[in-house]
Formats: sequence, structure tokens, C-alpha cells
Amino acid sequence: MISGLCCLIFSISLAVSVGAIPVPQQTVWSILINKLSSGTLEQSWSAGREAIVWDIRFPRVILAGLVGAGLALVGATLQAVTRNPLADPHLLGISSGAAFGAILALLHTGLFLGLITVPLFAFIGALGASALVLLVSRMTSATSADRLILAGVAVSFVVMAGANILIFIGDPRSTHTVVFWMLGGLGLAQWSQLLYPLIILIIGGLYFWLKSTELNAMTVGDETASTLGIPVARFRLTIFVVGALVTGVMVAFSGMIGFIGLMVPHILRRFVGGNYRYVLPGSALVGAIFLIWADIAARTIMAPEDMPIGIITGLIGGLFFIWLLGRGQRR
Repeated sequence: MISGLCCLIFSISLAVSVGAIPVPQQTVWSILINKLSSGTLEQSWSAGREAIVWDIRFPRVILAGLVGAGLALVGATLQAVTRNPLADPHLLGISSGAAFGAILALLHTGLFLGLITVPLFAFIGALGASALVLLVSRMTSATSADRLILAGVAVSFVVMAGANILIFIGDPRSTHTVVFWMLGGLGLAQWSQLLYPLIILIIGGLYFWLKSTELNAMTVGDETASTLGIPVARFRLTIFVVGALVTGVMVAFSGMIGFIGLMVPHILRRFVGGNYRYVLPGSALVGAIFLIWADIAARTIMAPEDMPIGIITGLIGGLFFIWLLGRGQRR
């Protein structure tokens, strides 16, 4: 864990320093120290570089860490309660529902509740998509792990069709921003908005970690969990609701970023085993590091253009998904 934290700090420092205008890491840390304790160091950098580091890159990198940690946590818990190694907020339609709600708020209702409007609508959309997946799986008797994923994919297609309709009938002047947001992007990160994903990540992550014993039991099977006194149906529903909350808020601020919840828990289990007391904090840490590095790639591959980060995660996640399917077939 200590090595992971050191890697996270190094990743943050590197991510802030690289870009169209490179800034030495010594300058990055000097600016950070001066911002935290004004006047500690003599200013030897320009005001422009300080604005780039503090107002643009630091909020972006912190948002990347929060979103990566949140999506990885949700993916790990969904894999436990569905007993499906392919479970992921993206594949189960939760991200699509969050996108639908956010697009509805951005293009049609407006921010009538202030900055909280988009996260609130994204949560409602994610919760609605989760309910649809559970409803479809129950109506079609798709209770097995594989068929639950198929139900999630079907719901995702339907919900995204609805989101595309909202884009089509919306204001054409705003659709470009929404399309970029649907591909995932962190370029709009601001200090004033980071509080929302931070609070939700702390609340959701703490809840998941306190339920790590129940999650361990759910990975064995519903019958075993029931014999241990766990109300399986209610517990699974609660996990879906909390997962929808975390996913909805993260998607509201970062757009649709897929496959992090699928990849990261699998990588962690190879090092820490299957105990969720260690899988959950490890997933959050690795998820944060992974998305920070994905953002570095998104900013440097086509510099000075900013590639949507969802393209990077989609490419890596798709290849990982194929590898996972092949590994399961060999078994």
C-alpha cells in the first residue's frame, strides 16, 4: 500500500508537469507549497505557469484520481454481488443511465438547481438504468451471471438510444460539448466542483469497505451468504443503489469512461487475493493511478489537441475484455 501511495504521488506530479507547455516537477512542487503556505518560497516562476499548474492541471489530475478510484470501487463490488468477472458499471448500463440523466440536464432542463443539477440527474439516470437491468433480468429469468451481463448490455443500448435522441432534438450549439463529454474528458475540471465527487467517493468507499465481509460471502454464492444471515436480495439492491450514486456523480463530472471497473479489480486480485478488505482500497488506489496515466496519454498523444480519455480506456479495456474472455474459455 505504501508503494502504491508513492506511485500515486509520483503519477500526480508527472501528470501536472507534462503537457503542451511542460513545467519542471520542482516548479510544480514549489507552486503547490506556496499555495498551501503562502510566501514560503520565493517565486521564481511566471504567473502564467502558476495558472497552468494550479488552475488547470491540478484540478484535472485530482478529478482523474477521484473518478478512477470511484469507478474501480463500483466495478469490484458489482463483480462480487453478481459473481460475474465481467461486471462493470459500463457493461451493466449504469454509466449509460448516468449519461442519459446528465444529457437531459445539460441540454433540456438547465442547471435550475445549480452545480448539483447534473450530478443529481446523473444519479437518477444511473439508478433508473440499474432498476431496468434488474427488472429485465427478472422478467426474462436471466438470473445467471452471464445473462445478467447480457441484460445490462441490452439496457445500455436502449438507454443510449434515448440519450442520442436527446442530443438530436437539443440545441445544436451545445451538442458538440455533449458529444465530447460522452467520449470522456477531464478538461473542464475546477477546484469548486471537486468537492462533490470527493464526498461521494468517501461515503461510497467507506460503505463498501464496511461491507467487505458481506461482499466476501456473496462471492461464494447466495446460499452461503443466506446461511450467514445476509439478506441477499436487499443487500444486492443496496449495492446497486450505492454503486449508481458513485457512478452517476463520477460520470457527471468526467463523462463516460468505460472498463476501469472491469480491469482494475482483476489486476488487484492477482496481487492481494480475493479478500475485499484489501481488494477495495487497492482497487481505488490502482484505479486512480490508471486513470491519471490514461489522462497523460490523452494529453500527449495528439498534443496540443486533447484526446477524449474514453478513447484510451476503451481501447485498453476492450483488449483486456478479449483477453479475459479467452482466459475464461481456456479454463
